[in-house]
Amino acid sequence: MGRDAPSDIESKAQPRRCDRPMTSSVLPYSNREFRPFRKWFPWLIPSFVVVNVVVFVITMGINNCPKNSVSCLAPFLGRFSFQPFKENPLLGPSSSTLQKMGALDVSKVVHEHQAWRLITCIWLHAGVFHILANMLSLLFIGIRLEQEFGFVRIGLLYLISGFGGSLLSALFIQSSISVGASGALFGLLGSMLSELITNWTIYVNKFAALLTLIFIIIANLAVGILPHVDNFAHIGGFSSGFLLGFVFLIRPQFGWASQRSNPQYSAPSIKPKHKIYQYVLWILSLILLFVG
Repeated sequence: MGRDAPSDIESKAQPRRCDRPMTSSVLPYSNREFRPFRKWFPWLIPSFVVVNVVVFVITMGINNCPKNSVSCLAPFLGRFSFQPFKENPLLGPSSSTLQKMGALDVSKVVHEHQAWRLITCIWLHAGVFHILANMLSLLFIGIRLEQEFGFVRIGLLYLISGFGGSLLSALFIQSSISVGASGALFGLLGSMLSELITNWTIYVNKFAALLTLIFIIIANLAVGILPHVDNFAHIGGFSSGFLLGFVFLIRPQFGWASQRSNPQYSAPSIKPKHKIYQYVLWILSLILLFVG
């Protein structure tokens, strides 16, 4: 395996931690049979973290720097040692190894029909610094979302957002390979914004929560101006997650929940499960997702 320049690797930088105000601003329900805001036990996101770490270790083993390079960093690690710092400053494998493991390479996707790379690239990372930053962000953001919405919706949101990030990256980054889970992470961040919008009525400090999220999103997208960062994957993942949030993370009204959970609850009229604007956003987002 030859030595490739570090510019050959387009890594996807991670979103920073966002402390969501939702759980403190939503009134609890005491009825045992009906819990619209029940807490789920988070196991899928930690499993994703384990898979990413295992894949990175396997990638380093296949890289086998002592066998394929003249010099290596941390040679005491044997075949798991890193490529020279000037080749990969993130402390990781060579770009040729990443390509072998399934990095996003547009020429192979288009000309060799290897569309599976659009998915496999989100499980690969360019180095220790890259995977450490992404996995910490995934734990901070993903676990809280999984606790609130369950593993099915968050798992689908993560995977589809990662795929959306890969698609946009493939359209605009065609001269180098791309790896990283940050497209999926930005999808989770985008879903937090759409969840706030579609469930607007259940928040207490609405505008404070909105401004906080917008600031965090802008700050993280600004990271994309740094060299070797694939901001197209960030934008594609964020857009996908933003639309998916309207579809997957919609919540019922309090009036409807109260009627279901308390038979003695008296209301002037029967409350619908969702507001009209929630249905409108749901339909528009679904259409845009299919068109996209």
